[in-house]
Amino acid sequence: MTSLSKTSSSKALLELILAALDDDKAEDVISIDLRGKTQIADYMVVCSGRSTRQVSSMSEKLTDRIKNEFAILSKTEGKDQGDWVLIDAGDVIVHVFRPEVREFYQLEKMWMNPGQAPAEA
Repeated sequence: MTSLSKTSSSKALLELILAALDDDKAEDVISIDLRGKTQIADYMVVCSGRSTRQVSSMSEKLTDRIKNEFAILSKTEGKDQGDWVLIDAGDVIVHVFRPEVREFYQLEKMWMNPGQAPAEA
């Protein structure tokens, strides 16, 4: 795969993820461009759900949509607890938090440059 097609496919995957999270009423959705910062993924998405049930439901629906539209079997962690779900879709990593857990870990601050505001999706 050429880097151009990899870039366009990771961007398309990011757009699908952002649209799915918007459809499911995710809150405070941000995306962080990781290209040039790490090899683990091209993008990271961080968002919140209002309850453990919403966090788990959003995560399950998102992994199903990624599978159906991109044929990617995402790896997930934390769906049963519903406090913080990690979805590894290859080029895009998604973190879905309950607000209190997100505030505690402040994960997005680790990946942003000092003084950089997160890109609201």
